[in-house]
Amino acid sequence: MDWKTFEALLSGVNKYSTAFGRIWLAVVFVFRVMVFVVAAERVFSEDQKDFDCNTRQPGCANACYDHFFPVSHTRLWALQLIFVTCPTFMVVMHVAYREERERKYRITHGENARLYDNTGQKHGGLWWTYLLSLFFKTAIEVAFLYLLHLIYNNFDLPRRVICDLWPCPNQVDCYIGRPTEKRVFTYFMVGASAVCIVLNVCEIFYLIAIRVLRISHRGSLHTSPNIRCSELDCDGCQTLAATAEYQECNEANLAMEKKSTSIF
Repeated sequence: MDWKTFEALLSGVNKYSTAFGRIWLAVVFVFRVMVFVVAAERVFSEDQKDFDCNTRQPGCANACYDHFFPVSHTRLWALQLIFVTCPTFMVVMHVAYREERERKYRITHGENARLYDNTGQKHGGLWWTYLLSLFFKTAIEVAFLYLLHLIYNNFDLPRRVICDLWPCPNQVDCYIGRPTEKRVFTYFMVGASAVCIVLNVCEIFYLIAIRVLRISHRGSLHTSPNIRCSELDCDGCQTLAATAEYQECNEANLAMEKKSTSIF
């Protein structure tokens, strides 16, 4: 896997993320990707070679290893890193879609016309895309932690396992190579995944809280007696452009029309 290309793709998401999202991205790169590439992958690279049983029966060691290690830790973590970062690209694709709409809008209405104040601003459809990506990332993290626990019955690695599978002649003892080192990296990766889950949950609550505050603030503005543009009928104004109320009302209607076209 080309992790440098993977890192370059994810770095573009940083400018669209909140503070929690930037911390999550740093944890993924520093404490998961770098640790996985630099150390963990090498520790588990020869785990089958280091798996030793106290018998020379052909095929016994392979059968026991496949039973106790059906999926390699490194391959499972690599899949987890890929799947957990895929929802983030939904945000990048949505921003690219907005930028394309902005480009077409400027071609139609002039170079100074703007459909979005900021294509990367989390409003409307982009807010929902960002929120759904957080839910997907959290669900994937939890699913892979459960899968790791289900396959190995625990996050711990024993020094010795007892195997009586065919073609072993009888009950044999098999020993895992460097179990303490593998146990340390397993707990480290599980802990980093748990930290990412906490960050995702915090970001979800943060986005919802900010959205609720904005909606409540917008509602207080509409109920204020000083804001009268929404109550004016611009088509029924007695003077066309002479009054400030008409101009204010016209600008408000244009802003509302622009907002309705920029939901996505």
